[in-house]
Amino acid sequence: MANEKFDFSAGLKKKVFIAFAIGAVMLLVGGLFPQTNEHHGDDHGSDHATEEHHDAGSDSHGDDTHSFNGAEDFEAVTVADSAEAGEEHGAGWFKRFKVDLWINNVYFTGLALIGIFFFALQYAAQAGWSAYIVRIPLAMGQWIVPAGILMLLTWFFVNHDVFHWTHSNLYDPTDSHYDELIAGKSGFFFFGEGGGFPTFFIARMVIFFVLWAWLFTKLKNLSLAEDELGGDGYWFKMRKWSAIFLVIFAVSSSVSAWDWVMSVDTHWFSTMFGWYVFASWWVTGLAFITLVTVLLKEAGYLPQVTSNHLHDLGKFVFAFSIFWTYVWFSQFLLIYYANIPEESVYFVERFLSDKYSPFFFINIILNFIFPFLVLMTRDAKRLNVFLKMVCIVVMFGHFIDFYLMMTPGTMGQNGFFGFTEIGMFLMFGSAFVFVVLRALSSYALVPKNHPMLGEAKHHHI
Repeated sequence: MANEKFDFSAGLKKKVFIAFAIGAVMLLVGGLFPQTNEHHGDDHGSDHATEEHHDAGSDSHGDDTHSFNGAEDFEAVTVADSAEAGEEHGAGWFKRFKVDLWINNVYFTGLALIGIFFFALQYAAQAGWSAYIVRIPLAMGQWIVPAGILMLLTWFFVNHDVFHWTHSNLYDPTDSHYDELIAGKSGFFFFGEGGGFPTFFIARMVIFFVLWAWLFTKLKNLSLAEDELGGDGYWFKMRKWSAIFLVIFAVSSSVSAWDWVMSVDTHWFSTMFGWYVFASWWVTGLAFITLVTVLLKEAGYLPQVTSNHLHDLGKFVFAFSIFWTYVWFSQFLLIYYANIPEESVYFVERFLSDKYSPFFFINIILNFIFPFLVLMTRDAKRLNVFLKMVCIVVMFGHFIDFYLMMTPGTMGQNGFFGFTEIGMFLMFGSAFVFVVLRALSSYALVPKNHPMLGEAKHHHI
């Protein structure tokens, strides 16, 4: 059974291609019948008025008044944020397309990263229970190279529409659009003066992907060499390289969260944001690993995996759904009771907006209440039907989470969730699944010379 290989059959490939085609059709329908409210900006006055209010808002960061006064302040916050979002007046479907492209890039890059992280964590922790399933997260890491290429190309395509800080006039003190706060952060994006090409930002992106891809390749080659040559030497080498990856991941995952997500709302900041994005990526990756494991078992693969292994995977999804909620609530509560305008604006524009407030609550329901209630019992963590249901909900729920992180800061009050968003998600998801399944079919499902196979075989909880 150790030589068992996954057969990525023509029928399965056809299903993946059909899912991709459905996504493409939905994206096309979304483009032909855009449902964004393209003239919502008129309700707030002209662009000139918006810019004036934004300038006034930029000067108010030193104000001692740290409270909002109901609807009037929300209206002011919305207008100011609209300017930061890249002049949303007249924003249409094409901008939605760009924003969704970036959201999906970040979401699926996270899945690939978590695959490598999970694999490395098992070796660094000398875990034995997971020996039968470590090839699944390893296959997820295969997306990291396509993700890096897509991320770099996408940034050049979407930069001004997604990242307000890329506009050069924000850094010119003589320009009417000059933003002192953003100009003060220029050192984080540029090597030289702000307003040019963001060399420092792009350099970080390239360095991170090169390091991730290199370490993934190193770990994969060691794992496959272990299959061929045996011995525990490769296991010790993987422990060493796994520890190196974990240290690099700890830094790079947080910085990439600041770069790719938090900088969308350039005026806003949160010291917990790196943890928050990691928690969202982590529980999504765990859900994907669990779902693939269950589906493989149902297809007749991985007979060695028992209800005890599934129980552990279910506990991970259950526990880290709670962990994500803890980080979400901690960030929300700290900002809520401090009530500092430049911090509170992030939640005000999501919680009080008729566009985003439903998603604010859907986010909590899908990513905490549902998995918490369904996976609470021991039996639920061992039943395929419950695991599949929760994992699908959690993966979609955290896509909503990333949508909520980035769309308000880019689209302002022109944001919408419809065919465009679902279609793009299906297309990226199909491409990701294709790469993962093709990688999974290229080597044995179970590492046949893994020294912990005996422990995995007798794992019982």
